[in-house]
Amino acid sequence: QLQAFGGGTVQAGGSLRLSCTATGFRLNRYAIGWFRQAPGVERKGVSCEGAVDGSTYYGDSVKGRFTISRDNAKNTVYLQMNSLKPEDTAVYYCAHRVYPGGYCSPEDFGSWGQGTQLTVSS
Repeated sequence: QLQAFGGGTVQAGGSLRLSCTATGFRLNRYAIGWFRQAPGVERKGVSCEGAVDGSTYYGDSVKGRFTISRDNAKNTVYLQMNSLKPEDTAVYYCAHRVYPGGYCSPEDFGSWGQGTQLTVSS
């Protein structure tokens, strides 16, 4: 199971880095995704990274502001979030791909753990 942490409350324009760790397996074997879910909204892909070629996907709303990265030695995946906006407020989750595919869709990912809340104040 994966666990996301590092959320909090920040002002608009600020930065925060989320971390995702795994229990019982190595993250470098999997494509990893970050997803978020705001109240009343379906869970959506924020950023995903391939396991083999390191290809990355970013949702249109976060391109140029968020960066996904890995530290294999620490078995951790990060999501660096800059220039945060109130609309980034959501619970953020990480997960690994369980079904093949080239998209960052929650339906293709699993091992969901508890998310971490990000609140961006205006």
